[in-house]
Amino acid sequence: MTSFYELCRHFMSNKFICWLIFIILCIIWGSSFKLMKDSTVSLSAAQVAGLRIFSAGLVFLPFAIFHFSKIPRKKTGLVILSAVFGNLLPAFLFAAAMTKTDGSLGGILNSLTPICVVVIGILFFKDKIKTQKIVGVLTGFLGLVLLTLIPALTGEKTISFDNFSYTLLILLATLLYGINVNMVSHYLKGINPIHIATVSLACMTVPAGLVLWQQDFLAVDFSHAAVREAILASVCLGIVCSAIATALFYILVQRAGGLFASLVTYGIPFIALFWGFLDGEKITWIEIVCLGIILLGVYLANRPDKKESNS
Repeated sequence: MTSFYELCRHFMSNKFICWLIFIILCIIWGSSFKLMKDSTVSLSAAQVAGLRIFSAGLVFLPFAIFHFSKIPRKKTGLVILSAVFGNLLPAFLFAAAMTKTDGSLGGILNSLTPICVVVIGILFFKDKIKTQKIVGVLTGFLGLVLLTLIPALTGEKTISFDNFSYTLLILLATLLYGINVNMVSHYLKGINPIHIATVSLACMTVPAGLVLWQQDFLAVDFSHAAVREAILASVCLGIVCSAIATALFYILVQRAGGLFASLVTYGIPFIALFWGFLDGEKITWIEIVCLGIILLGVYLANRPDKKESNS
């Protein structure tokens, strides 16, 4: 009886919580692309990104006041840098790219994040990543590519390559994500992830506020309904998709490792298809097969080997 209780407690405290956070992040970030599109209808890309990060930092500011003293002085610079690489710069890169690029093409490039985590981890952090995990990452990416390209080849959907150069902004964002994930998992391991999230994002209110001032945000027509809706979408992006999601993501990195946490980008198509299903779109067998390939990749990348499972 005791052993069964211990087993349940171990499951609830590790695997269950990690997968729960994983699913929540998929839902949050899977919905963020729609919010970005809604925001850029009436606001410029720089205004959307600035308001997003400013809102995220502002909501965390009261907590950061108490958490700042709990960050080791030697690590303060890295904590702030984690927000620059993981939130500030990607927010501007994605906002700019989403105004000019095809959403499907952007989705493929965004899913390069786990591959960037692996490559950067091996090249710069001397990580030893098992072949099985690399195969899992590549399998999941293959599923995402097929999920996007097959409908385009069959004529069901189209992928626009206009303004293709803007997709390089998304690629740069994934590289920054890869650097940040490795930096957090290697150098900020012993620090409470909530403290990292609150302090790092609170520090971003200053540069984000300067951008809003430079972009004449206060001069926009607040009486216009479309502008108010865009502002609301941007604030939601900041509070939910940046502040809350960042805290959850850092918790996941410390609990399950950077590679598994980065696989959240592979869950985004599931959310996109779900929203499409609610809008009356049909889900084909091809999409189901591709989603199965993605799930297989996530399973392989996260499956413990025999030594890990026995320990």
